[in-house]
Amino acid sequence: MPVLKAEVLEQFAEQILASAGVPAHKARIAAESLIAGNLRGVDSHGIQLLPFYVDQLLAGEMDAAADGAVVSESGSCLVFDAQNSLGQWVADTCCRHAVRIARAHGLALVVARESNHFGAAAWWAQKMRAAGHIGIVMCNASPIVPPWQGKEGRVGTNPICMSVPGPWLLDMATTTVAAGRIFKAFLNHQPEIPAGWAFDSEGVPTTDTQAAYKGMLMPLGGYKGSGLAMMVEILCAVLGGGAMANEVGAIRFRGRKVRVSQTFIAIDVARFMPLDEFTARMEKLVGIIKAVQPAPGYDEVLVAGDPEWRIEAERRAAGIPIADGNWSELVKAAARVNVPPPALL
Repeated sequence: MPVLKAEVLEQFAEQILASAGVPAHKARIAAESLIAGNLRGVDSHGIQLLPFYVDQLLAGEMDAAADGAVVSESGSCLVFDAQNSLGQWVADTCCRHAVRIARAHGLALVVARESNHFGAAAWWAQKMRAAGHIGIVMCNASPIVPPWQGKEGRVGTNPICMSVPGPWLLDMATTTVAAGRIFKAFLNHQPEIPAGWAFDSEGVPTTDTQAAYKGMLMPLGGYKGSGLAMMVEILCAVLGGGAMANEVGAIRFRGRKVRVSQTFIAIDVARFMPLDEFTARMEKLVGIIKAVQPAPGYDEVLVAGDPEWRIEAERRAAGIPIADGNWSELVKAAARVNVPPPALL
């Protein structure tokens, strides 16, 4: 399995994007966000996505030169037209607006429409957290999830993320797993996936990777996951005036724009209490939870963010492993834009 240092992989990603027509400053932002996903062990939202982006760019289905524009701003609320630009650029712009507005009003709700895939939501929520805010990020996605009791895809994995000053970071799809987990299994010729992840194209639960790749994802917790996905759809697409449900495209299929909507919420902690006090209270809460005796078969109680922070420490030191199938697709994408691959560790 190829292994690369984070900075080498980031430079490789940046070169590929720039050679595919992405302006340098935007390529840098996108590469940084993708490698951050790999560092955290969230490989489904890391460099694996880059070949899909290259496909979009070369097919003319994404306009990386566009910057997007503010449609309206009223008090703590802002609507942003992404103009089909690079998703990471849109997210970075919207986070900056959210931080600015939250500093002025205490709260900010920024909704972007006509956007593209922005990688892992955690990266953007952490941008707001770094400014001393609670950051909440949501996004609708391609319709590969059937509603509860249905057999046709209508909504996406529709992730929800929340980052706070302190040792806690939640980033979750409203499906059992993110779609990228299925893609990774498919690209690396893994014959089976765990039960409970996916349906085949007829809505029958399956563990066959090929059938899952051509099928649909399972909503998290059945009807509860369907409800959460609808909530995200409302707060992103309905509220922002963007494409809804099966109007959204997919990064792995050519022929239509992605057109996702994204929501960024910033809460200025200092409006409630000093930031240091909030952080101390978060540490106390996490301590209360982690003090619970572990159940049989477990060594400790973990909270949201723990596994990813540990993996990040390991990968910063030892490098980022890239599964063979993913590396092959990445090298092919690089060759399409005449970028040579870096040396491996």
